Amino acid sequence: MDSKAAAYRVPITVSVMLASILQAIDTTIANVALPHIRGSLSATLDQMEWVLTSYIVASAIMTPLAGWLASQYGQKKVLAGSVAVFTLMSAMCGMAHSLAGIVLYRALQGIGGAALVPLSQAVLLDINPPERHGRATAVWAMGVLVGPIIGPTLGGWLTDNYSWRWVFYINIPFGILSLIGVLTFLREVPRRTAPFDFFGFASLSTGIGALQIMLDRGQLLDWFSSPEICIEAAVSALSFYLFTVHTFTARHPFVSLGLFRDRNFSLGSLFIFIIGVVLFATLALLPPMLQDLMDYPATTTGLVTSPRGIGAFITMAIVGRLIGRVDTRLLITAGLGVTALSLWVMCGFSLQMDERPVVWSGFLQGVGTGFAYVPIAAVAFVTLPAHFRNEGTAIFNLLRNVGSSIGISVMQVAFTRNTQIVHAALAAHVDRYREQLRWLTPYDPSTSHGVAALNALVTRQAQMVAYVDDFKALLLVTLAVIPLILILRTGRATAGTAAVVAE
Repeated sequence: MDSKAAAYRVPITVSVMLASILQAIDTTIANVALPHIRGSLSATLDQMEWVLTSYIVASAIMTPLAGWLASQYGQKKVLAGSVAVFTLMSAMCGMAHSLAGIVLYRALQGIGGAALVPLSQAVLLDINPPERHGRATAVWAMGVLVGPIIGPTLGGWLTDNYSWRWVFYINIPFGILSLIGVLTFLREVPRRTAPFDFFGFASLSTGIGALQIMLDRGQLLDWFSSPEICIEAAVSALSFYLFTVHTFTARHPFVSLGLFRDRNFSLGSLFIFIIGVVLFATLALLPPMLQDLMDYPATTTGLVTSPRGIGAFITMAIVGRLIGRVDTRLLITAGLGVTALSLWVMCGFSLQMDERPVVWSGFLQGVGTGFAYVPIAAVAFVTLPAHFRNEGTAIFNLLRNVGSSIGISVMQVAFTRNTQIVHAALAAHVDRYREQLRWLTPYDPSTSHGVAALNALVTRQAQMVAYVDDFKALLLVTLAVIPLILILRTGRATAGTAAVVAE
């Protein structure tokens, strides 16, 4: 690492992290603005689903391509182009006056944003010597994890105080600063040209796209009772089958098999998939639980869930300095253990609790995620050859995103099904006490108002039980992967590619 690398390390880090934080925030910031966008554009609930789906699907399809593009055309060109497209499409989303327009611009925004997170990770690994990879990974992980956590709060504040259009306009100044920094300070690394495997990319992107659409629209369409969901599931399964067969038989497959011959990268990818499942499923479950069952307003919901981000931010700043001094496997074990403890606390949630269990469990989960995420991201690349770095970061982040989509969808399905089952069981028990309930005026089953009030009470109880069952399932998933840490191996980080500094 020469003096130029040290001189430009800080502005490069700021530039690439601005881009990755914007992309991470945009995965959740628009969610709270959807009702306002729907009213402004006179769209239906089903149509509004495409505002989110178009961004997620486009980003998922293009993420694995980021590594190949960077290897072929250089990190600087691809990163600068991605920032420019993302920023421009953010402006177009803010100016959109039709549903078709905002869906199109969101898809293009997803295409532009797909490369930002994986390439920012690759750049930070390239511009830092191996002994600083732990700290570099901690900086990168702060943006990737804290972004989605603060996204809903920031989106709600912008929407309430200004307009839903500012959810997108907020990206413009920071995107411009990031673009200027990338063009000014970043230098290209040596390229590794390879033929483009069109069939491999087409089959993988089709499989990912169909899977994402199925996961995003399944709950709305009642899953496999819908012909659309059945078709998407079949297309996804067939595409992944063709991609797998082709990858093992092609001379130059789109995804290099050498990536998964590295034990640490394979296990790190599995761990980050599980982190995606647990973290994002929890983030998706808590706001509706607090607002619908506990009657928390949106602002209060944001406040009581914010300690999760605080815990993650503080822990990542600490754990980055521990990597290299403490066995990485111990850090991951501690992180997953604290995450499991936070989920155990959530299993005790009830309708009678105050905000303290929510704050405490959220802070614990932030601490656990911070302790696990940074070492996982570091150990996944510690033995991976440097020429696989661009491709590896793309696949690594793709699996985290797929894990989050699967986790959210599966937990939502489990919540709906369990609510129905528990509601039926509670109703059967309540029916035994019809005579006694006549003395309780609000719940007198002989009147229509009493039946409605009684049904609402049973439904709330059933929903809380269903939420707790989801937290138990996530707890079991977290505990199940902890033994796999024993398979990880420690090793010296491979030498990075040439320093990415200014010309």
